[in-house]
Amino acid sequence: MRCFAKLLLPVTLLYLISLTNPVFGSKIKIGFDIPLTGEFEVVGKNARQTGDLILKQVNDAGGLHVNGQVHEIEFIYNDNQSTSTEASGQVLDLVSRKKVLAIVGPLSSRQAVPAGGIANSFSTPLISPWSTSPDTTKKRPFVFRSGYLLEVQAPVLTKFITNEFKATKAAVLYDIVSTYPRIMAKSFRDIFEETNGKGSVVVYEEFRTGETDLSKQLQKIVDSDADILFTPQHYNEVPGIVRQARKLGWEKPIIGSNSWAGGNLTKECGSACDDLFFVGNYAAGKATGKSKDFVEVYKKAYGELPDEVAALTWDAVQVLLLSIENSGGLTGNLIKDRATIRERLTQITNYEGVTGKMSFNESGDPAKCAVIIKIENGINTHYSTVCP
Repeated sequence: MRCFAKLLLPVTLLYLISLTNPVFGSKIKIGFDIPLTGEFEVVGKNARQTGDLILKQVNDAGGLHVNGQVHEIEFIYNDNQSTSTEASGQVLDLVSRKKVLAIVGPLSSRQAVPAGGIANSFSTPLISPWSTSPDTTKKRPFVFRSGYLLEVQAPVLTKFITNEFKATKAAVLYDIVSTYPRIMAKSFRDIFEETNGKGSVVVYEEFRTGETDLSKQLQKIVDSDADILFTPQHYNEVPGIVRQARKLGWEKPIIGSNSWAGGNLTKECGSACDDLFFVGNYAAGKATGKSKDFVEVYKKAYGELPDEVAALTWDAVQVLLLSIENSGGLTGNLIKDRATIRERLTQITNYEGVTGKMSFNESGDPAKCAVIIKIENGINTHYSTVCP
């Protein structure tokens, strides 16, 4: 209970202290558009577990207190099956049929971009925990995210690689079909070559979604004079790449993006991924302060460490609840209340989340720092913080 007490929302605490005769208001429904099945079901499960923890916290506090009224909270979990089509369909279901006040998710950009467009067209606040694509929030006043933008990663990685490894030449391996790896690979090449000179990315190898034998591409990388290998693939693809690279004789650093975070990369990769680095939003290893409290609460509940998606979901839901508490009261008119919550989200300033301090503005993108993560003995560990 010590950890739960530390993590209770500040506004809720004030109400618990001052409110003696609460008035019970209407139920507040919040939807989750997350992958409970399919390719990303592991991170979807972690997002749902985080939602369950927060719901328990709110219930233990007697409900959500908003301008003298106590509201029951209901979380509705819709499964987008890790596909864009389902993610869009689930937004429609949550907005139109289930009439939620706001939506958390989708997680990845592949689903968040189309789903965000639909939520925005219905003037419904949506906050994606894990999406990094600029298109998720671009020209969409009702769409937010709790993680940083994709474009933050390449400068952070280039700076880290230069300082840590004195690297001046790099190799890149990426999936040309998948949007996130393709954009991330190009972004890294542009920034790395801007820093180290044109042609300093000496090998730029691609493959197509579903390919598992990458020996041809990796052999070119091994035969090159690259100092590091950068691969912006998702956590479920990294173990195979690392093992194949090591088998072919690559002994130099392998670096990743925040797509390495989440899921069960460390379990599947084992010792092969120890001492590798990637950029992300959060690491449970060596956590301090509020982040450490979250680790303890999550581990006590589920017997495992929270991943980046769990932490980003925690912050996404907490700022959403805080915006509701700061609304001045709900009218019962869903259209007006959704607009109010959207306005309050833009006013979040210096929120101290478990993934760090963040502030929102009209863009929906938080101002926050990035984390360099090192895999140590199978645990994602906070190595350093780099602010853009």
